[in-house]
Amino acid sequence: MNGFFQHAMPDAAFIREGSRGLRFASPTRVVTATQTDEVIPALRAIETAVNQHRLHAAGFIAYEAAAAYGLAVHAPLPDLPLLWFGLYENVETTEDWASEFADPPPSASYSVGPWQPAIDRTTYETVVGRVKDYLARGHTYQVNHTFPLLATFDGEPRAFFVDLMAAQPTEYAAFIDTGRFALCSASPELFFRLDGERLIAKPMKGTAARGRTLAEDEARIAGLRQSEKNRAENLMIVDMLRNDLGRVAQVGSVTVPQLFKVERYPTLLQMTSTVTARTNASVVEILASLFPCASITGAPKARTMQIIRELESQPRGVYTGAIGFIGPERQARFNVAIRTVLIDRERRQATYGVGGGLVWDSDAGSEYRECLLKARVLTERRPAFRLLETLLWEPENGYFLLAAHLARLADTAVYFNTPLDRAAIEARLIELASTLSEASKIRLLVKLDGAFAVEVASLTQGALPQPARVGLARMPVDSSTIWLYHKTTRREMYGAARASRPDCDEVVLWNERGELTEASTANVALDLDGEWFTPPATSGLLAGTFRNGLLATGQIRERILTPADLHAARHIALINSVRKWRAAVLVS
Repeated sequence: MNGFFQHAMPDAAFIREGSRGLRFASPTRVVTATQTDEVIPALRAIETAVNQHRLHAAGFIAYEAAAAYGLAVHAPLPDLPLLWFGLYENVETTEDWASEFADPPPSASYSVGPWQPAIDRTTYETVVGRVKDYLARGHTYQVNHTFPLLATFDGEPRAFFVDLMAAQPTEYAAFIDTGRFALCSASPELFFRLDGERLIAKPMKGTAARGRTLAEDEARIAGLRQSEKNRAENLMIVDMLRNDLGRVAQVGSVTVPQLFKVERYPTLLQMTSTVTARTNASVVEILASLFPCASITGAPKARTMQIIRELESQPRGVYTGAIGFIGPERQARFNVAIRTVLIDRERRQATYGVGGGLVWDSDAGSEYRECLLKARVLTERRPAFRLLETLLWEPENGYFLLAAHLARLADTAVYFNTPLDRAAIEARLIELASTLSEASKIRLLVKLDGAFAVEVASLTQGALPQPARVGLARMPVDSSTIWLYHKTTRREMYGAARASRPDCDEVVLWNERGELTEASTANVALDLDGEWFTPPATSGLLAGTFRNGLLATGQIRERILTPADLHAARHIALINSVRKWRAAVLVS
């Protein structure tokens, strides 16, 4: 069993730090604060214990702890501490974060849901209207309004965290178990990192949905960067962070080395900027200047938090607070506790907060949709898969369309945030070629951590039927499904289509609009009145390397095709880079 589940005990923490995992177990003591006037003394006690006794602290600070700094918040959630930290003599480091979550035990199961927003769209529209009243009167420039989603929860929170990590493997993830409460955080946002004198903050502001393809992603990234609204919001928060850091920074040391960087996550795109400084301040002093993070309040912070308290109907709890650790020799790192689920074992309830920055030109409908987009991580589960390329090797010509295959693989790797050692892959393929003597199909498989393998099958055995008998699939595919556009081992939709037509050698898929897309192992081309056409990729298909070559040389053209075209075609062809051009006939 892996370490994450081996250490399933209360008062434990597990925090991601880059590619590593930091595991905290068996604290010497736990420090909590339940009253506002206990927060700062508790933080001082924690930092003193870390510095004097070389202990390690890991835990959370709830949003309502901001009352300790004179800021306006609701009364805290009942029974949830304003602050909770375990103090640990040792911290175990695992060099491979992902391996911690492999092979969970059979007992690690849970049930959750359905998730219900605490406010509906109509109520949200009313809130947006009230925010705009404050904006019009000059009380605020931006209000970060939030609301929770609630669900019943039974079972093992660690198992839920494992699934959350599979859905959104973020750099600042954390799991905290206090006994009654468990925090499962997939936060993509760094609140601050302290490394000696160096202090870094990475505020996040600006969200867009992922595209279906790398090209769509790049277009949406460009749109996010060029959006005046998103740039203005991001820059406003950067200026606030510069001011907050400036209060504890060495004179002249605050810099902004990076503006408007867009990061990819499985369900969305997020725009971040980086602010750095040099400081001699303690963690307690840094928190007094920065907490809560400006990106989840608005500007100006103090007045906007008063507006938030008025407009939000309940306390936020850990959501938009901070989760992290403090270590000896001026080491600390905290996330902004967004994309974070609070599980209350006693009440058998899970809570997940969502929100966004509201400004004068905010559209209530699109802002509400963006909030729900941020909740997709709760329900979208991405089973394990690998990137895939299938190549033809021939004795007389070597690898067919190798450069095109590797270019497509590189694009797929970027889309799925997968490291790719192209030189190592090419070297392995060259080495493999020296062992081959007959035409072969090569499957190149790449895991999401970049590890790759090759599989070889002879093409001289088991020739395929000529012509292939093809028929229409019984059910349409959804053209918004990303797996149609990328070659991976996620092929269940193709398997289902093949199974729907056992009378055929191959099946032609079609989408929800009635447009032909592709076959299960090849692209489709139709001869219509002496000219060959193939469906455009936007219909929902993998753009094959052989297909792309035929398009580039003008041998085929793109056109939206329908089942009527399939029936009217003079000739039908299945095209891919392994079998090349294969004739087909339609089975009614």
